[in-house]
Amino acid sequence: MSSDEIFSTYPGFCSDCGSILPLLRERGNVTCYTCAKEYPIDVFGNKRVHYTINFNSQEAFANNIDTKNSKENKEDDGPVVERRCPKCGNSQMSYATLQLRSADEGQTVFYTCTKCSFKETENS
Repeated sequence: MSSDEIFSTYPGFCSDCGSILPLLRERGNVTCYTCAKEYPIDVFGNKRVHYTINFNSQEAFANNIDTKNSKENKEDDGPVVERRCPKCGNSQMSYATLQLRSADEGQTVFYTCTKCSFKETENS
């Protein structure tokens, strides 16, 4: 370990701050994202990186679109409660809740009509 290094590190890690170094580019040195120290390519030692890129087939893409389109035909999204839809007058709506505001305030309830899919929100 040289006198200017703080950490004793493994190849691929910054000797100043200990962060993981970014992957090598085709040219040039490697710069640490955290402390901006620049290293020659030797810092990775004899490590090699292999990439495999998997592409989806046209069939998988078509199946994904079919799945999204069939969502309209799907049953209710979430539990169903007795609540009158202001648009069509149906007496049942499904709901989902999320905490969108700060923790000391109530959650937001999203209602969806089971008949016409009308959506409304309520801040509880």
